[in-house]
Amino acid sequence: MNSLQLAWKIRRHGIEMTHISKGSHIGAILSVTDIIAVLYNDIANIDPQNPKMPERDRIILSKGHAGAAIYAALAEKGFFDVEELKTHYADGSRLSGHVSHKGIPGVEFSTGSLGHGLSVAAGMAYGAKKDQKNHNVFVILGDGECDEGSVWEAALMANHYRLNNLVAVIDHNKMQSLDFCENTIELSPFADKWKAFGWNVIDIDGHSHDEIRDAYNQAISSENKPTVIIANTIKGKGISFMENNILWHYRFPHEGEEYDSAVAELKEQMPEGISDMYESEAQKI
Repeated sequence: MNSLQLAWKIRRHGIEMTHISKGSHIGAILSVTDIIAVLYNDIANIDPQNPKMPERDRIILSKGHAGAAIYAALAEKGFFDVEELKTHYADGSRLSGHVSHKGIPGVEFSTGSLGHGLSVAAGMAYGAKKDQKNHNVFVILGDGECDEGSVWEAALMANHYRLNNLVAVIDHNKMQSLDFCENTIELSPFADKWKAFGWNVIDIDGHSHDEIRDAYNQAISSENKPTVIIANTIKGKGISFMENNILWHYRFPHEGEEYDSAVAELKEQMPEGISDMYESEAQKI
């Protein structure tokens, strides 16, 4: 399976998981998908047969509300059964709406209260340096999350200790909750802020797998500073009526036209070599 195939599967699972559970955050799930697909498929040193191996890379989804994308990636990479994704957000399910590490192999840290992930990741990266370990720590943040002061405290600390084993990726879809980022708290000039805090900054198209892959490889070869990848994305990417639409932060695809149209659009984009895992045998004939 290549990263494009994995990304399609994550999007397809995301539509199904939020539809079945009537859970939210499909817009954020779709915008972060390509960032996650390339990381899990091509970059991170992880092993579904040994999810706690000491030398593994650590991955934290700080924007925990997009947790369905992480669950889908982990299931498709073999960390747990894909069928379990259908229990997302259900009573008694271990696949909570915001990503949780409780009993789920491959999840390092529970998130959802924004602004915590970078601090934890910086601590992990600092600990690895102190213990002379060679693994990398990846943390995926939302752009609206960067309103939090704790993000910038962690950024200062990471630069101070020259944590070149720390890679932050920002899903820069320009939206947060019920408005655009710039209408909430102005982020621009975004890249300059990170540079002023001493970080190596890489600005990319967050849906180009080649650019994402190259950025990750540049980041993990940084010699003396942490790296932030500003991945410019589209909220709701892949579903035309969800793209750049504030409505789809909290909404799920309802039964009928919304769900049917979303699935139909994804099927038109399906890469070669895979099939729709939610399509019945009767529908395939």
